[in-house]
Amino acid sequence: MLLSLVASGIALSQTAENDLVMQTLAQELAREQSALAKQTVSPYYMSYNVGDEQTVSMTSSYGALVKSDSSRRRMLLVDLRVGDYSLDNTHQIRASNDMFARGGARMIPFENSEQALKLALWRETNQAYNSATERLQQVRTNKTVKVAEEDSSGDFSKADAANHYYEVPVEMSSYFPNRAAWEARLRRYSALFAGQPNIFEARATLEASIVRKYFVSTEGGEIASNQLYVRVMVMATAKADDGMELPLYQSYFGFKPEDLPPDDTILNDVRQMIAMLTKMRQAPIVDPYAGPAILSGGASGVFFHEIFGHRVEGHRQKNEAEGQTFKKKIGQKILPDFMDVYFDPNQKKYRDNDLLGCYAYDDEGVKAQRVDIVQDGVLKTFLMTRSPIEGFEHSNGHARAQPGKLPVARQSNLVVVAKKTVPADSLRTLLIAECKKAGKPYGLWFKQVEGGFTLTGRTIPNAFNVLPILVYRIYADGRPDELVRGVDLIGTPLATFERIIAAGNDGETFNGICGAESGWVPVSASSPSLLVREIEVQKKQKSQERLPILSAPDAIKAN
Repeated sequence: MLLSLVASGIALSQTAENDLVMQTLAQELAREQSALAKQTVSPYYMSYNVGDEQTVSMTSSYGALVKSDSSRRRMLLVDLRVGDYSLDNTHQIRASNDMFARGGARMIPFENSEQALKLALWRETNQAYNSATERLQQVRTNKTVKVAEEDSSGDFSKADAANHYYEVPVEMSSYFPNRAAWEARLRRYSALFAGQPNIFEARATLEASIVRKYFVSTEGGEIASNQLYVRVMVMATAKADDGMELPLYQSYFGFKPEDLPPDDTILNDVRQMIAMLTKMRQAPIVDPYAGPAILSGGASGVFFHEIFGHRVEGHRQKNEAEGQTFKKKIGQKILPDFMDVYFDPNQKKYRDNDLLGCYAYDDEGVKAQRVDIVQDGVLKTFLMTRSPIEGFEHSNGHARAQPGKLPVARQSNLVVVAKKTVPADSLRTLLIAECKKAGKPYGLWFKQVEGGFTLTGRTIPNAFNVLPILVYRIYADGRPDELVRGVDLIGTPLATFERIIAAGNDGETFNGICGAESGWVPVSASSPSLLVREIEVQKKQKSQERLPILSAPDAIKAN
């Protein structure tokens, strides 16, 4: 849970008045606004975003520490707009890569020095103003010489942004006090890989993160919030005789260090990883294939994040370089009628799993909201910031960014809901029936994936690639299931969605960090297992390097 103190009105001011950063931001914003209002071209909107990041990061390999360090930085972003809500300096300049020139981002001192902070604000606001006024002229010229735009909506929407929200600061020393104990734990996890001859890379990592975000705006918004998490990952890679590298991962996430599993659980998982990597080395390679498949809940979550979530981010519907897969699909059926999809940054758990993509307010000062994107299979809306698109004028609290980056529409906690389900173990029976119907000798079961990526632009194939690491072949003639390797799950979104035919009564969550235009942000994706009538796989990229000529040095295996 977030360590927070939330209040409003008089209680807020009594709590926040001793926060030097919050008070300095508010005072300096008022001073700068007053001075710039006297200019011939004056800003109609200004905001300051400060992101204060504290991180502890440690890595152990084969029982020894490789890295153990901590870092802290503060990033300042100035969003200054000249023009008006319908047309301002942030408007896309077509045939240019400079779409989001909205001010400056700079690293500033993390020590609470009022003078240093004021100097940074003064310098960056002045630069942002000069850039904004110059760019507004370029925007107006571009509109004059280019063809009419496909989307005629304005550049900024009015919102209830005079929000007051305050969480007390959290210091890493109190949040993550047992650093030495965790170093010892990571050593134990990675030591189990020592002496394994066919595992040529293995490590256990931990990241503890506190991101404190300050936001103040000329509309009266004053927000200070914290995003905290700890994540442990155990990673190992084996190499098959043909050179293919075979990674395997286990990831554990918690809002607090004490939320992470005990040692016994993680050590047992590591032993299972070692056994599985041995099996993966001997597994046959799957040739390119199109046929029925089961996606586990975790795989389905990544699947939806990649092929659906990025395509319903609002700014992609407005940028004319984007493929805009779903822009004209509002009110149309895009999924089976037994499926809903929503995003909810307020939801902290799914089936007792913590969800990484939670926050109270987005990076434009708008309160986080649940957004029901698909209901009964029908597309209803998009993830919105304060940048309008045709037919959707207002934000629903999904402007997100890594500190120092310009916010755009991003995913939060994605949840896929199946209102008609079958027992999860019966999906296998249904898969075999589909294989027989299609004349396929086998179907595939994607049990675990490591992530994926998607392409959404117009000038490149509008496709996705999900990266499986544990895949089984399920034979239609009743032969035992077979572990296989060497495939990537590929396709295009509209065709793939049409082929979902059943959902299990289970559910899994994939927590991760998603990278896009506005940097890296924490997200989650939760889904039941899904049966897909047809899915396509291609061969995975393979290293051409042989197995090591020299055998690994002898090492003492951990008990």
